[in-house]
Amino acid sequence: MSIARPTGRQIASWQPDMLNVDPTPLVRLSTAYWDSQVFLTANRLRLFDVLGSDALTAEQIAAKLATRPRNTRLFLNACAGLGLLAVSDERFSNNDLSRAFLVKGGPGYMGNAVLYSDHLYATWGQLERGLREEAPVLAPQSYLGDDETRTRAFVYGMHDRALGLARSLVGLVDLTGRRELLDVGGGPGTYSIMLTQRYTGLHSTVLELAGVAKVAREIVSANGAQSRVDMLVGDYHTTPFPAGRDAVLMSGMFHRETEATCRDLISRARACMQPRGVLAVSDIFADAGGATPSFAALFGLNMMLTAPDGGVHADADIAQWMKEAGFVDISTRVFPAPMPHRVVLGSVP
Repeated sequence: MSIARPTGRQIASWQPDMLNVDPTPLVRLSTAYWDSQVFLTANRLRLFDVLGSDALTAEQIAAKLATRPRNTRLFLNACAGLGLLAVSDERFSNNDLSRAFLVKGGPGYMGNAVLYSDHLYATWGQLERGLREEAPVLAPQSYLGDDETRTRAFVYGMHDRALGLARSLVGLVDLTGRRELLDVGGGPGTYSIMLTQRYTGLHSTVLELAGVAKVAREIVSANGAQSRVDMLVGDYHTTPFPAGRDAVLMSGMFHRETEATCRDLISRARACMQPRGVLAVSDIFADAGGATPSFAALFGLNMMLTAPDGGVHADADIAQWMKEAGFVDISTRVFPAPMPHRVVLGSVP
């Protein structure tokens, strides 16, 4: 039996435009990494610092970056096309967006946080491997203490990200009258710095791993918070929580942990707290089912690639676990856009 070869007419009949479906989203997804790599490279090269308040030609910028002029012009045009730079009379300059967030020294500087994403670029390139292997593609020890350079970049990146989050958290969590805060897995100590600054008389203890705590002490000292914020070196999985706390903060931790570990942390927080104490669990949480918001679903993949038990939990589940642990007056509050975070609050009867 012979099989007829498809004619040109038959092939054309199956073109996407004949299906009334626009393939643009697929094309956009297939090249989305182009945008990311342009942005990450510009930040890594400190392009925005090089420009500062100047408007420079491609040749001048190439001389400062030690790059090839022709290639640099193509790169700068791509940056301008992505809305990262302004261009006029063949001179490139920072625009309002880059001046606000990408020039070092500014109050909204995000360069270190972007650098952390840059470090994850190669890890995401091994997503298929991550789906097949039990261990994460990027060993967490490499950025939590073993590699001092990477750990420093990670902690300062978390500090940059936490600055905006902490300003919002201060408005979402009322710690009026509280005296002793335990900041579990508090990373750079940013939340503790800003909360103790906001609430007079509040003292915080940040529980963190030795490698992270070493860098966090620098940040605490640089912000003049040594008298208000102490570091407790340890592993929050095993280190006993200090007793007598009237507030406990667990921020950016649960995405690294299983349900069983999250439940254990909530129970241990309950055991170390005084009556009427406040527990705040802040993280990137998903809706029930885990597919929305899309950023939360993608973040779950990021954590799968970088932590043995990494993923994403639903805020409704956190609230239920807190209720079962004996907390009352449980509520969930959403951070203002564009921050994708939520905080679940509960109090001790």
